[in-house]
Amino acid sequence: MKKRILTGDRPTGPLHLGHYFGSLANRVQLQDEFDTYVLVADVQALTDNFDNPEKVKENVLEVVKDNLAVGVNPKKATIFLQSAIPEIAELTVFFANLVTVSRLQRNPTVKDEMKQKNMQESLPLGFLMYPVSQAADILAVKANLVPVGEDQVPHIEQTREIARSFNKIYGNVFPEPAARVGEMPRLVGLDGKAKMSKSLGNAIYLKDSVEELKKKINKMYTDPTRIKATDPGHIEGNVVFMYLDIFMKNKAMLDSLKDDYKKGQLGDVVIKDYLFNEINNFLTPIRQKRETISDKDAMEVLRDGTERASEVTRETMREVRKAMRLL
Repeated sequence: MKKRILTGDRPTGPLHLGHYFGSLANRVQLQDEFDTYVLVADVQALTDNFDNPEKVKENVLEVVKDNLAVGVNPKKATIFLQSAIPEIAELTVFFANLVTVSRLQRNPTVKDEMKQKNMQESLPLGFLMYPVSQAADILAVKANLVPVGEDQVPHIEQTREIARSFNKIYGNVFPEPAARVGEMPRLVGLDGKAKMSKSLGNAIYLKDSVEELKKKINKMYTDPTRIKATDPGHIEGNVVFMYLDIFMKNKAMLDSLKDDYKKGQLGDVVIKDYLFNEINNFLTPIRQKRETISDKDAMEVLRDGTERASEVTRETMREVRKAMRLL
């Protein structure tokens, strides 16, 4: 039997280039080798959007379309909806007994997101429980591998700890899944100050039109010390060149652009035009494929995948209940 993968996305908005390099490209590459499960994590999305459920609902099919557009194949991968799998919620309750509050508070990803969202004084329990819920997502389908962005690695380590604790107390039921981080470097946001993020508004979405992409790239940060195009420019810390390092395949030309920029022979407008062309060429096939996927198509994929995932999670919970001596 193939080993199993669990990965997924929170439907709080369309997916962006950071998602692509952090996880999407990995799941497409691995779907032939592994039994792949892709979770649309609408319940987890409510941990910091509980007062705006419509936002989450509206983006469920958007996330499905993004996955299909980049090459996730529903004949090879099972795309399913978290809220439609009650076994995940049940498993979350059981796992909550296996981890302490202090351990959750030490999770570096939780700490960073608390700070980013100003939750220090008003932390919802659901948000603090996020790693426990994610462990239930992963272990409900008994995943062996979890493709994630670098910032999610602490959650996978917490999942391994929970699986280890459960197995020690109740018997060997769960695998201890490993994290698989994408080979590409993490994309900084368009502002150069943080990772690319929906909530920070510094992202290029996979569905962005040509016009939207052009506007975003024109606003990108370059070298704040440069007043005129003829001033010598700095490459290090220059967001446009960070992106060109990733997207520009002609490295000899890129080296030439860098030399000219450092000599003051190349303006910011020109290098942004180069970047626009590279990213637009990358996004065009994704954009075109996405336009062919209707809401009806996406819903059918999600419904079929959820039915398949339900069979797996029900079997997992039969094993869990038996191990825990529950009726």
